[in-house]
Amino acid sequence: MIPAFFQFDVTVLIVSFNTRDVLRECLQSVFREKGSLRVQVIVVDNASTDGSPAMVEQEFQEVQLIRSEVNLGFGPANNLGFQSANGRYVVLLNSDAFLTGESLARSVAHMDANPGAGLGGGRLIGRDGSWQPSARMFPTVVSDLLVLSGLAARFPRSRFFGRADRTWASPMEAAEVDWIPGAYVIVRNELLQSIGLFDPRFFLYYEEVDLCKRVKNAGHSIWYWPDISIVHIGGESSRQVRSLQLSRTGAQLTLWRMRSMLLYYRKHHGLYAWLALVVETVWYWLRWQRRRWSKNPDRRASARSDLHLISILNQAWRDTMGGRFSPAQPW
Repeated sequence: MIPAFFQFDVTVLIVSFNTRDVLRECLQSVFREKGSLRVQVIVVDNASTDGSPAMVEQEFQEVQLIRSEVNLGFGPANNLGFQSANGRYVVLLNSDAFLTGESLARSVAHMDANPGAGLGGGRLIGRDGSWQPSARMFPTVVSDLLVLSGLAARFPRSRFFGRADRTWASPMEAAEVDWIPGAYVIVRNELLQSIGLFDPRFFLYYEEVDLCKRVKNAGHSIWYWPDISIVHIGGESSRQVRSLQLSRTGAQLTLWRMRSMLLYYRKHHGLYAWLALVVETVWYWLRWQRRRWSKNPDRRASARSDLHLISILNQAWRDTMGGRFSPAQPW
């Protein structure tokens, strides 16, 4: 039974920025899969220019649309929507993620059956059914280096090398984990009211890591449930961004990632922010040294990219005052 102060079983909160077509598909999946649950749907539009808000108003009158005049980023936009959330559970759903089967019903059932669970998530897959990292361990300087060096990808079945994304674990086994990607998250509304939603200093990246860290610090567990299946196309977009790492857009995203990394480490691990800077800088410098004298023009171009990455990392350090300060938003 829903307590008097909650009008819905679930509030589905979706942040959109110029994602009209996939947003339509996302909303269709929510209403198709909500079953007998009482569901509130909120869309926060981050100043889209592709007609997304008009599409929502015309095609989904039951959706509560919140328009932001500026791009607030992922975390602050979710915070804006959370102010109107009246479900006993809040589901954070990416606009490029689609519910399947009985995703919502199973999520609620798992949370109801596990009162100690503060937050949970499911199995993220691509349109082709390919697995995406869905349950991760908190970042450390060591795990960051393993990913940067390629050792994590080379030895995915190793508990040591594959620690960051838990690639050693079976994706079909439920497990208590450190953090869940923000593409699909279910969390207790009362817990959010207690600890707050996203830290607004994180414009993009690391915001869900920080949230999960605070959930754990509050004494609640975080769970991965494989019987909850979500189709997520964001992995494909991320691969495209990485291939354009030093294009104008890619360099901007890399800067944002580095800023958020420093903010996270400073907030939760103090001087480890400096250590994270040193480790990543040294890695790029060593890679530059190895590539700069190559006769292969592609490797020499990669060497120039390594120098650019060092420059971006140093800029992120300056911009955040060593992880102590978040630059004015939107970034």
